[in-house]
Formats: sequence, structure tokens, C-alpha cells
Amino acid sequence: MEQNLGQKIRTRRKEMKMSQATLAQKANLSRARIIAIEGGKSKDILVSTLMAIASALDTTVEFFLT
Repeated sequence: MEQNLGQKIRTRRKEMKMSQATLAQKANLSRARIIAIEGGKSKDILVSTLMAIASALDTTVEFFLT
């Protein structure tokens, strides 16, 4: 089954043994925003937001988009 963007972020976060709160802090976002993105409730995600999440999760934007 192919994962959507939010699922890929959640999977990577869990691989890194990171909580949503820690990811939010590292990406300079609110925990509510992380929850919304992972839950697929955020459809319009800014590139800068995705870049911050990718950096916090020690990966690339491309990782989430492929």
C-alpha cells in the first residue's frame, strides 16, 4: 500500500523515535500542525514547512514526495 505524505512523515518520525512534540519543536511548528499533517488534514503544505520537517527528520523533501 502506498503511503501519503502524512503517513510518510509519521513513519519517518517513528523510525527516528521522535514524538510529535519533539518534531514540532525541531521544525519550529506547532504540535497541532504536525498532527494535522500526519493525519492528512492539511492539504496545502508550504515547501518551507516540508523543508523544516525533512531537516528535523534528517532526510530530504524528495524522500517524502517519492
